[in-house]
Amino acid sequence: MKFLIKVNFILSIFAVFISPQIFAATVACSDCSNGFQRGTLPRVDQLESSRGPYSVKTSNVSVFARGFGGGTIHYSTDSGGQQGIIAVIPGYVSYESSIKWWGPRLASWGFTVITINTNTIYDQPNSRANQLSAAIDYVIDKGNDRSSPIYGLVDPERVGVIGWSMGGGGTLKLATDRDIDAIIPQAPWYSGLNSFSRITTPTMVIACQADAVAPVALHASIFYNQIPRSTPKAFFEIAAGSHFCGNSGYPNEDILGRNGVAWMKRFIDNDTRYNQFLCGQNFDRSLRVSDYKDTCNTY
Repeated sequence: MKFLIKVNFILSIFAVFISPQIFAATVACSDCSNGFQRGTLPRVDQLESSRGPYSVKTSNVSVFARGFGGGTIHYSTDSGGQQGIIAVIPGYVSYESSIKWWGPRLASWGFTVITINTNTIYDQPNSRANQLSAAIDYVIDKGNDRSSPIYGLVDPERVGVIGWSMGGGGTLKLATDRDIDAIIPQAPWYSGLNSFSRITTPTMVIACQADAVAPVALHASIFYNQIPRSTPKAFFEIAAGSHFCGNSGYPNEDILGRNGVAWMKRFIDNDTRYNQFLCGQNFDRSLRVSDYKDTCNTY
């Protein structure tokens, strides 16, 4: 009997270490009644990892897709329940490859993500806003298509967008045109009149301190300040980062991923447990972050 107890004990420990739940931390979801919160709360190092706890598959999107230039759908296969939708768009004269890293990263935390190419690499922010909207509609349509691998998987009522450079300007523009749950403009660029002061969508602005293409003082900082303080918002700036500081292959994917995942989990999944990663993080003490501010009192 004692032998069996010891064997069972050893097997139970072994099971913990080979299980996907190795990603789970000690704080469980205390109120999952809304159906969007999943699993247990991760540690910071797990949020900074290149992949979350869920497996990911992909589906290619044709260049002939209506309204945008094709791309890739990344989706979680084992997170359970319907998933929020996130569309990600690149910047001027750039391609899907520059922002594609967001796809598997976010999908592995329980989202369906579409990373896209634009109709032309020269499209301006307003056009990119329209293409983000078209990409969202594409995913929703595929979620209703019985022949699609994401049939029944997505929740059309929970949507977020991420955009880099002119794509970042596009995310801000889209938030003034369509009901969006969360946006992340990354090194955003936008010129001309705008109505960003009307944005009520939770917004995390990512800035690159040494950005010579979209200087922070002329773009990211202004846009952040235009958004009302009553809107949940955050601003963080990568120290010495160029305009490309948030792109695929650059060394900031860990810190951007940590905050990007937490932002989307908080406002698309309505998981307030992620507040602790967004507020009181003392980013001003980090040598990698040159500026950080937020309106945590609103969320």
